[in-house]
Amino acid sequence: MNDIHSTVIIEGDVKIGKNNRILPYTIIYGPIEIGDDNIIGPHVVIGTPGQDTRNPRYDSSDCFIKIGNRNIIREFTAIQKPCYENVTFIGDDVFLMQGVHIPHDAHIYNNVVITPMCVLAGITKILDGSNIGIGATINQRCVLGHYSFVAANAAVTKNIKPFSRYIPNKPISVNEYAIHKYGFEKKYEDIHNFVIKNIIPKDKELLRIIDEFYFLHEKSNLSMY
Repeated sequence: MNDIHSTVIIEGDVKIGKNNRILPYTIIYGPIEIGDDNIIGPHVVIGTPGQDTRNPRYDSSDCFIKIGNRNIIREFTAIQKPCYENVTFIGDDVFLMQGVHIPHDAHIYNNVVITPMCVLAGITKILDGSNIGIGATINQRCVLGHYSFVAANAAVTKNIKPFSRYIPNKPISVNEYAIHKYGFEKKYEDIHNFVIKNIIPKDKELLRIIDEFYFLHEKSNLSMY
């Protein structure tokens, strides 16, 4: 059973799981699939067309959004339909705070935190456990590696390696907060050597993370901090 406020507007092919709360004045345009145990709204807009300057009036009627489970999507956030890829998606356990802009073709993986008033441009990939500080902007096609951190008000124009902290005008450093939060303490030395010295670890879990990042990094055709 879902708790959907009477002022919510839902149009099109919208599939909603169970135990979701959708708060006042939220608008959802399908096609979209929403999982379980999400909190959405108030005043959230999901499913409007992507803001693409090459084709600003494109037909988005069949463009798909997928939202997973246990996400919190706070007031005045916008999540837009894809233009170039198959889906705009939000994974599981994501926290989108007030006024976040999720653009066309964005892929927001699990356990991501995006704080108030952040703006992402199209085709961005925000990988597991990333944390974006207040008011930051992420440029088109950027890939934020797993468990990375972006400082408040930063303008990100390149890709960021997993476990890294990006603070403008400072060297890349290790995101120690994420290491402790997600239980990577025993792998600290390998992570430090990867972030600071670019030494690829032998640990299988870290290799999986790094391989996933580099696959998307190479596809993006962007450089890296």
